[in-house]
Amino acid sequence: MDSIISIKEMSRAEIESVLERASEIEGSGSELSEKVLALLFFEPSTRTRMSFDTAVKRLGGRSIDLGSVESSSVKKGETLADTVRVIEGYADAIVIRHPKEGSARLASEFVDVPVINAGDGTGQHPTQTLLDLYTMRQNSGLEDLTVGILGDLKYGRTVHSLALALTKFDVTMKFISPPQLRLPERVRFDLDNSDADFEETESLEGVIDELDVLYATRIQEERFPDESEYRKVSDSYQITPETLESAKDGLGLMHPLPRVDEITPEVDSMPQAKYFEQAHNGVEVRMAILDLVLGGD
Repeated sequence: MDSIISIKEMSRAEIESVLERASEIEGSGSELSEKVLALLFFEPSTRTRMSFDTAVKRLGGRSIDLGSVESSSVKKGETLADTVRVIEGYADAIVIRHPKEGSARLASEFVDVPVINAGDGTGQHPTQTLLDLYTMRQNSGLEDLTVGILGDLKYGRTVHSLALALTKFDVTMKFISPPQLRLPERVRFDLDNSDADFEETESLEGVIDELDVLYATRIQEERFPDESEYRKVSDSYQITPETLESAKDGLGLMHPLPRVDEITPEVDSMPQAKYFEQAHNGVEVRMAILDLVLGGD
């Protein structure tokens, strides 16, 4: 396995190899001593940055971190191409998060070391999708499922990656959002081309009793060009214990986090809540990714 830029470019076999390795690696570990991972985060991150850092260290490797943009040469006007060319000399692989869609792919064109996309603007977030699939597989399996995906479907890169990944499995998708936040045409085009089984709706109440998994997302204020447009949709959905009363007994409620108020704290202790388990799975899945990318045992 080389760079990981888009989930669209990964086959079902490649996805399953990561999930299988994640299952194995929980107990056995691996060894990547002498390997150095560079963390280049041009946008804020808690879970992705820290789980990659933890993952490489648990594998015996080390990490170097660009730090804040303000304290790096980026602040002086250095281009992304020059930054990654320099970092390539220090590290065996590069993890990059950037506010501009396509940045991870651009970076990969200037270096010979593997590049792992940790989120590029409203584009993709493939490693989040792999841990999402891993969590689904643990709780429900990945076949014969109906998955509801709720919230910011327009700007949500986790949604875009997950939707494309689920086309590789026997899954029906229900996309739930206000009209202003529907899936982008490019994602809908890819779903149509994959003969995906999906529908779009505004009503969670209308479909919740059909769902095996409900994947909720935050409506991302920072992605809106106009704050007034954000205010129109910011409180479109809120999942409470009452919301889940009509759900199937085995429903798994997932969320890539952070949340704002789309899931109330009262839900956290309910058996449906899987989002903290999902976040914890990030370490094992990213250990598996690094092990496969950097050629560990």
